Amino acid sequence: MLDQSDLEINVLEFRQRSFQFERFVEHEGREYAVFARTETESESQFRPRLLHLRVIVPRAWVVYDEPNDVLLLARDGATVPLRVVESVMEVGADPSEFTEQGIDWRRAPGPNGLLVYAPEELASQLLGPTALAQLLGT
Repeated sequence: MLDQSDLEINVLEFRQRSFQFERFVEHEGREYAVFARTETESESQFRPRLLHLRVIVPRAWVVYDEPNDVLLLARDGATVPLRVVESVMEVGADPSEFTEQGIDWRRAPGPNGLLVYAPEELASQLLGPTALAQLLGT
């Protein structure tokens, strides 16, 4: 399992975007890593807004892809998944349920306008208002 310094100096590649490590948090006896990204909604809009994105994933699922110098996600915590290069879509055009790095995901609105990604198998535990408040420190 990667330590905090490994996560702080590397970025997580997720949905063809780079996410910075924010912090560890424990929820229901399991440790999660929270990654953050802020981006502009759409340059084509008259007044684009900033989107604040978070990825919540079990700490044990984060792996380091040394040849590519990025963090990736693997359910077994060991096997570095194949990197797939796809076109980047605006978050609003992206489906809210999808598969990424061999894991099914769900995106949901969080507190204060955040958009939060969580593994589908853990979504019922992680994406409720009380859980999100604890996990995101809001």
